[in-house]
Amino acid sequence: MSAVATQRPGIAKVRQPSLDADVRRGDAGPAWLFIAPFGIFFLLFLVWPVIYMVITSFFNTSIVQKGFGSFAGFGNYAEMLGQPLFWQSLWHTIYFTVLTTIPLVILAFVLAILANRVQRAQWFFRLAFFVPFVLPSAAIALIWSFIYSPTTGLWSSLAAAAGVAKPSPVLGTPTLVLIGIAITTIWWTIGFNFVLYLAGLQDIPRELYEAAAVDGASQWQQIRSISIPLLSRTTTLVVLLQIIASLKIFDQVYLMSSGGPGTSSQVLLGLVADTAFTNYRIGAGSAASVLLLIVILIVTGGRQIFERAQKRKEA
Repeated sequence: MSAVATQRPGIAKVRQPSLDADVRRGDAGPAWLFIAPFGIFFLLFLVWPVIYMVITSFFNTSIVQKGFGSFAGFGNYAEMLGQPLFWQSLWHTIYFTVLTTIPLVILAFVLAILANRVQRAQWFFRLAFFVPFVLPSAAIALIWSFIYSPTTGLWSSLAAAAGVAKPSPVLGTPTLVLIGIAITTIWWTIGFNFVLYLAGLQDIPRELYEAAAVDGASQWQQIRSISIPLLSRTTTLVVLLQIIASLKIFDQVYLMSSGGPGTSSQVLLGLVADTAFTNYRIGAGSAASVLLLIVILIVTGGRQIFERAQKRKEA
């Protein structure tokens, strides 16, 4: 629809086309039908559980009794914050996050750089790195439990070949168990970050590298001056997703060590599961979940602040 201009003495008034004139209200019906299934699942399985978690954290809710139970106020939060096991589990979670985030960001970037320079059969490297990521956590835990087996595992064989007579069992040593689970997680999930970095590298124009090569820039100088700056937003996204995923660690720990030996590998979500489903205290477990949610929100907010600061510098 073209704009209609009405002339008045000394004034030119332009009437813009109305969106409502082109799009009728009834035309939005099919769009809402397509959105409805996702919206229903989103509300039922994400929004409502979060609301229910926050509500039950203020009550002495239990699996073995109906309703929310008696009102506890901030008693569940005070109990969790005053419990040494909570702080130990939080420290194990943060320690695991550090062990996995740094290697998963750096190694994924390096592997993506190398794969991006391959001219033929690049699909093979995408497949090789991404296939472990699609495997279920139970399969990954089973594979690496065999590898870490103190009698017949690959770890024992390598240690024996290196001259170690009696290697310490990885999953049975308090100082090694989280490191072993971190190595498992790195092998399992590096493919996701690899694909993100590879997609970002392929969006960078080849002409920039060719011009830098003509100017005499080395491979490292091209990476440092072109790849790293232009992938800054991708790196920010990868770091944020990796930190959140590591803070929510549960499957590998539960399947490979069950929080042991003792509580040396107990993480925050493991404490939540034990409190809520082993001790039947849904309210206290919900309080621990809310505290973890607060930590994740702080990390997410920090990322937003960092991204805004980057945009200001670019402007």
